[in-house]
Amino acid sequence: VQLQASGGGLVQAGGSLRLSCVASGSSVGAMAWHRQAPGNQRELLARISAGGRTNYADSVQGRFTISRDNAKNTVYLQMNSLRPEDTAVYYCAADKTLYGINRTYWGQGTQVTVSS
Repeated sequence: VQLQASGGGLVQAGGSLRLSCVASGSSVGAMAWHRQAPGNQRELLARISAGGRTNYADSVQGRFTISRDNAKNTVYLQMNSLRPEDTAVYYCAADKTLYGINRTYWGQGTQVTVSS
C-alpha cells in the first residue's frame, strides 16, 4: 500500500485547506490523519472507519472534517478556522489487515503553515 498526500500549503489564520490522500496498491480499512509539529510528538487528529464512522481529537473537533471516497481509495481532511498552532506536517495513515495481521501504512507528509 502506498499513500500519497497532497493539499498542504500556506494559509492565513481563519482560512481553510483541504488535504487529500490516495491509497494505491490495495484497498484499505480505516484511514486517519495525524500531524507533527517541530519538537512535538505525532498527534492523531481524525480517523474514519471503512464504514464511515469518524473520531476526532479535541483540538480539531468542530473545525476539521474527515471523509473518504472508497471508490477512489481516498481520504480527505477539510480544515476550517485554521490557527497558527495548526502549523505542522500532516500525515495520512491507512490500516490493512492481511492474514489476520493489521498493519498501518503512512504517507510522506504534507506541510501546513498557518500565518497569524
